[in-house]
Amino acid sequence: MRHPSFVGMRDDKPASAVKRERALPVQKVMKEKASIKYTRPVKDKSRKTLLNPTEETQVRKVNGHELKFTNLSKVFWPKEGYTKRDMLNYYYQAAPYILPYLKDRPQSMNRFPNGINGKSFYQKDITNSAPDWIKMEPYTTSEGEDKNFLVPEEEASILYMANAGAIEMNPWNSTVHTPDNPDWCIIDLDPTSKNSFEQVIKAAQVTKRVLEEMGVKGYPKTSGSTGLHIYIPLGAKYTYDECQMFGKLIATRVHQIIPEFTSIERLTKNRNNKMYVDYLQNRPKATLAAPYSLRPKPGATVSMPLYWEEVVKGLKMTDFTIKNGIDRIKSEGDIFKPVLGKGIDLKKILKKELAVAT
Repeated sequence: MRHPSFVGMRDDKPASAVKRERALPVQKVMKEKASIKYTRPVKDKSRKTLLNPTEETQVRKVNGHELKFTNLSKVFWPKEGYTKRDMLNYYYQAAPYILPYLKDRPQSMNRFPNGINGKSFYQKDITNSAPDWIKMEPYTTSEGEDKNFLVPEEEASILYMANAGAIEMNPWNSTVHTPDNPDWCIIDLDPTSKNSFEQVIKAAQVTKRVLEEMGVKGYPKTSGSTGLHIYIPLGAKYTYDECQMFGKLIATRVHQIIPEFTSIERLTKNRNNKMYVDYLQNRPKATLAAPYSLRPKPGATVSMPLYWEEVVKGLKMTDFTIKNGIDRIKSEGDIFKPVLGKGIDLKKILKKELAVAT
């Protein structure tokens, strides 16, 4: 072990129940976990699809607001044949789970009106384009223009964005209530084409070890693209500068352990095709795909929260898609919920780290 330290005795189970863990194949772990309730029971297991499979345009009332859904047969994922209707039905079912990570967080909508192979664009300003029930957050551009972000408050907001072709949901790390204080710290493991996904998994495991040495619990999820995200709850108690400083400390230690295929260099040209352990996502107005968000990638992958036991060799991005994402969520509940909890005591952690260093 590298720099082991005694943290404390476990008091959550009898000593006789503590057994040495051994690695298992991902599929076996997932199958076993599917039969166990790890979190609170799902409140609404009966929620089915929102839209019928035939009509091209449909109007539905959600949260008391009438939404007109159009071009429902338009293919958004050509290879698989998934349509805009499929996407909207997914978000309708996922909405209760994804909403806590979007609520009161300004959005940068990444719109794909013609699917993942069509032209896409980011839309931040919704002034004069959104219905009056949509909440907005004002901002001023560098040119002095007054504009407005979209701020989701309810499920109807999610479906409004999806209907506009926003395949993925990209929230701020902080809310409009505490815009200068992020709710979480993120370590974004961002591989290059030269990195294998097994190396991404290894980097995540090392990150977990680094966090455990600090007495911190992190929560992993797939990015839905090529990497993995690890979130540490902060409880909106610290500034973005403090959050980024903590992220840099974690990233630096991860890189020191596996320097052969990781980098913390800010400039791409200086990374030598190594995986970027990105802590700079911890800045104001930066966004990453939300938990349970679809991604505009082949296969219609989902950014899915994981158990650490699943972050092992054999894990694949294609394990979680528009087709099985809802079943996974209903089986496990929201295992990412602690990310929105009380948060760590950063000052206590840094004080301990300083004591160890000296």
